[in-house]
Amino acid sequence: MKKYAIIIPTLNEAQGIVAFLEPLQSLRMQCEIIIADGGSTDATASLAQASIDLFLTCDKKGRASQMNQGAKHASAEILIFLHADTFLPESASFMMNWRSRLSGIATGDQAIFVSKSSFDAVGAYPEIALMEDIVLSKQLKKITAPYCIQQTVQSSARRWESFGIGRTILLMWYLRLRYFLGTPPKELAALYRQGRFK
Repeated sequence: MKKYAIIIPTLNEAQGIVAFLEPLQSLRMQCEIIIADGGSTDATASLAQASIDLFLTCDKKGRASQMNQGAKHASAEILIFLHADTFLPESASFMMNWRSRLSGIATGDQAIFVSKSSFDAVGAYPEIALMEDIVLSKQLKKITAPYCIQQTVQSSARRWESFGIGRTILLMWYLRLRYFLGTPPKELAALYRQGRFK
């Protein structure tokens, strides 16, 4: 049995899935790679098959639901949740890293890792439209203090390029503030997709 499982939620990622999976191939001796797909209508499945261990077509769309289904099928004890469309550009790595160190909150653009037993103990990801990573982090903090590794992940900058670095950072903080003030995740998800402030 492999020690780690990398769980990747996808939806229509054909354009970048091969390049995304390529660096993970050197890890396959220790890691099982699972794609939990939300019903892609492009070639995501056929392009990914040779580079992964399991491709799941999930009944429900939404990252939280997809990642939960991926975790259920993982045989490894350590789960690593990695978004195929993460938005962390190299220029923002330092700021994001310190945000997590200060708050103890991690988000999917940073590659969350957790033991399967702890993940199950907190009830997995809440199946909400946005902010599922923040809720999971808060629940895990009740079990143990988070550990933030020094290395940074390299992620797609497509959202940052589309909306601009400054605007995207402000939008993410704005959405988190709205969430903490009680705005429903479904409403926040609509703002996130549109890249706008309400």
